[in-house]
Amino acid sequence: MQRRNFLLSPSALALGTVASSLAPSLALAAPAIITPQSRILPRQGKGPRIVICGGGWGGMTAARYLRDLIPHSDVVLLERNPTFWSGPMSNKWLFDIVGTDFVNRDMLRPANTYGYQLLQTEVTGFERDKKLVHTAHGLIEYDFLILSGGIRNDYEAWFGNDQRAIDYTRKHFPNAYIPNQEMFALKQKVKDFKGGTLVMTLPPPPHRCPPSPYERACLIAGHIKKNKIPGKILILDPKPKIGPIGVGYKQAFEELYPDIITHVPNARVQEVDPFNKRIKTTAGEFKFDDAILMPPHQAAEMVWHADLIGKDATGKPTGWADMHPRLFHAHSDDRVYFVGDLMGAISDQFGHYPKSAHVANYIGKIVAKNIAQRVSGKEVTPLLPDNLCFMMVNAEPQEEISVKFEYEVDPTDKVIQTQIDMDVRTHDMVKEDFGWIHSKFSDFLAI
Repeated sequence: MQRRNFLLSPSALALGTVASSLAPSLALAAPAIITPQSRILPRQGKGPRIVICGGGWGGMTAARYLRDLIPHSDVVLLERNPTFWSGPMSNKWLFDIVGTDFVNRDMLRPANTYGYQLLQTEVTGFERDKKLVHTAHGLIEYDFLILSGGIRNDYEAWFGNDQRAIDYTRKHFPNAYIPNQEMFALKQKVKDFKGGTLVMTLPPPPHRCPPSPYERACLIAGHIKKNKIPGKILILDPKPKIGPIGVGYKQAFEELYPDIITHVPNARVQEVDPFNKRIKTTAGEFKFDDAILMPPHQAAEMVWHADLIGKDATGKPTGWADMHPRLFHAHSDDRVYFVGDLMGAISDQFGHYPKSAHVANYIGKIVAKNIAQRVSGKEVTPLLPDNLCFMMVNAEPQEEISVKFEYEVDPTDKVIQTQIDMDVRTHDMVKEDFGWIHSKFSDFLAI
């Protein structure tokens, strides 16, 4: 199938609603009868129109900085969720270390503050040859397109076309790595856990926020320990060892939760039977009483719909965006850019940039600069991000560890990575963590 013009059938459209407090001009511009084939959102001003699909850390950052760098631009942000939900701090939210208002934020305020248009809708397809985005509300034109939709859970890698098993797993063993109602379902699951073996599967790399599943295990273990719940946590990890921050996590497991957490390396999932609560891995077979099941990750559906998934040497899809590793646009279409977790590989030394909020925020700024340079007729200057992640391993007292990644270009023009693990858990790192996220929220949420 040629995916460039691929569209979901009308019956599959998940209709969103236009945010009621958008500028009046948007409501007046809509046709009297809206269908998925109606052209909506007429252009505003004489500048380029840049459409951003996905309003997470990367998409909202790109929207803010495009308006800063190209004041006459017409920036449109499309997001299916009514509010912004932060992945960073969400593990802490599970245990009420931060409240819902901390991780769940209004999206209209930054849109109004920075001057971009916001439409709550589902992106359903693309016609790149005509520079059109198909949404549940209609067609939207663009001059530049940014895809920033994050990840999808590749349950098909486990279950093939068995939709019953997929739906059952998603309902009963949610992993909450995509912002939606799974967040609340997982919080209730942890609260209701009365004991037994809780299995956590980790996806094979690359996956969203690599150190965060271990953080989640530590915080669940702390909850079990504090409430004297007769429970165990079994981490099934496809990697040969814990990483990143391997030493710090290993010490936390052994010193804080020796009777609760068991880490099983080289445990790549081969079969999952969610109905009978069994998992077969390359490290053996395991039964569980409850589970948090995280399948392999891939780029969001929108990259597949745009026919911009990369292929390996054998022609097999990589699952991630086919992109220029330094300029972040599609190899086959330089009017389409990628920001955030859906990005493809960068270097044969380390593979992908960490699929983290910090990187998404940084790449959002870089892509905004790249587009601004192109619009002004200047040569694009390739830029590099960095990455920083803080992880709480102890809630009482609060202690964290962290990891930093630095990047540079070697003499052969290849991007190389230096990883710096900060393995000693301290309370000072908790203060740094909250300082970090407050600075990031101030950067693109207008708070």
